[in-house]
Amino acid sequence: MDDRQQHPGHADGPGHGPLAGFTVGVTAARRADELGTLLRRRGAAVVHAPALRIVQLADDSELLAATREIIGRAPDIVVATTAIGFRGWVEAADGWGLGEALLTRLRGVRLLARGPKVKGAIRAAGLTEEWSPSSESMAEVLDRLLEEGVEGRRIAVQLHGEPLPGFVEALRAGGAEVLGVPVYRWMPPEDPGPLDRLLDAAVSRGVDAVTFTSAPAAASLLSRAEQRGLLPGLLEALRHDVLPACVGPVTAVPLQARGVGTVQPERFRLGPLVQLLCRELPRRAGSLPVAGHRVEIRGHAVLVDGELRPVPPAGMSLLRALARRPGRVVARADLLRALPGTGRDEHAVETAMARLRTALGAPKLIQTVVKRGYRLALDPAADARYADG
Repeated sequence: MDDRQQHPGHADGPGHGPLAGFTVGVTAARRADELGTLLRRRGAAVVHAPALRIVQLADDSELLAATREIIGRAPDIVVATTAIGFRGWVEAADGWGLGEALLTRLRGVRLLARGPKVKGAIRAAGLTEEWSPSSESMAEVLDRLLEEGVEGRRIAVQLHGEPLPGFVEALRAGGAEVLGVPVYRWMPPEDPGPLDRLLDAAVSRGVDAVTFTSAPAAASLLSRAEQRGLLPGLLEALRHDVLPACVGPVTAVPLQARGVGTVQPERFRLGPLVQLLCRELPRRAGSLPVAGHRVEIRGHAVLVDGELRPVPPAGMSLLRALARRPGRVVARADLLRALPGTGRDEHAVETAMARLRTALGAPKLIQTVVKRGYRLALDPAADARYADG
């Protein structure tokens, strides 16, 4: 759901959040409500466009086949990668009447858990893990397995829709037989409409950031853009204007493969991801000293001396055009070209400019230069710095 119109900036004044005035795209299918709530609490407008849908476990024939194979022929080692995936696997087995048989089989094998949440899920099922890395890293799990030797061993890896770059390949190269347990497989969304709207918004710079919580979601967004002929425009936007924020390095792989740099929190969780956006988006917006005021231009609003001022899209287009040349005169013809969806009537510039000044609440921020155009009234000291630059 796009709540950009419903929440055009949230609270004004000192009470507004650090993301007020910014619009953030959310591609998550699972935990999207949680992420959206965290963003809105900090003032962001949210465009939710699930890039994937999850195959229901009870209907997943591949997971059923893998479960039966493990029950029928025990692996030497089972690697559990996510808590929700492990719990879902056990619950699905229960639904198929195979729950007790699966747990009996898992009690007789070596269980490795990627992190503390997975350990909790394993113990809640009445099982005990042999080992878990302190780093919560699959790379450390792989290093341990390869160090002890995997040749001739049968290793089951619980997957969770995420690619594990090099993990399975490295085990097989070491001589292991690897069985994937595909918990929660991903497929494209049944209704691509929301995803298409997010794509259009990203290409037109109608969002300030797009969040990714899984590599398949990133890959799905890129694939849909390619299908619609929008991939070059999307990549250009993500490389320069729209911030791609990923929950972790594995999630970032499909974007980095296309030459898109990403930002990631140090801890791979939703909370740190939102905190990262709270730092990065205001920093990227920057601020200007204009007519004795401090002005920060955000996605769909402007902070004037710390007060949030929502601005219509046409006004934001004009303001950005002026801010690209702070203190310098920008001709009406150039401003007209910056306006979305207008003809060649310069009266449209005058109308949009009047509305922009009203929205800013400080008309002297923008000066009219007779017969030439308009300029941001940059403070003299700042004006000199920009002139020197």
